[in-house]
Amino acid sequence: MAGKEPGMKVPEDLLYTKNHEWCRIEDGTAVVGITDYAQHSLGDITYVELPEEGQMFQAGKVFGTVDSLKTVAELFAPVSGEVLEINSGLPNSAELVNEDPYNDGWMIKVEISDEKELELLLPAAEYLKLVSKQNKK
Repeated sequence: MAGKEPGMKVPEDLLYTKNHEWCRIEDGTAVVGITDYAQHSLGDITYVELPEEGQMFQAGKVFGTVDSLKTVAELFAPVSGEVLEINSGLPNSAELVNEDPYNDGWMIKVEISDEKELELLLPAAEYLKLVSKQNKK
């Protein structure tokens, strides 16, 4: 494994932010979470603070936080819109973000208010280039 990210997963069907959030688009809704790279960098996640359903967020604004043994990290909305659903299992099972960041560890579902914002997100190949550069620092 030397010289390679330790088993880092970057699913091809997702879009990514430079702040290490991902979103999966499902019929005008964005399912949002943090990437495998982010959860690995944070270490053991102990708590996830999420917004209330019905809250509105602008792309790039903080929608919650993730606490780990190392630090507290802010979560940034990849798209603007209304929070339709939160992953209600996370407050009691924050470790799901470490164990399965792209499925069971999802955080919020947002009704996308401006689909043009999706063009500003990174496809998997560009996100991989970004984290490769960050790993070399």
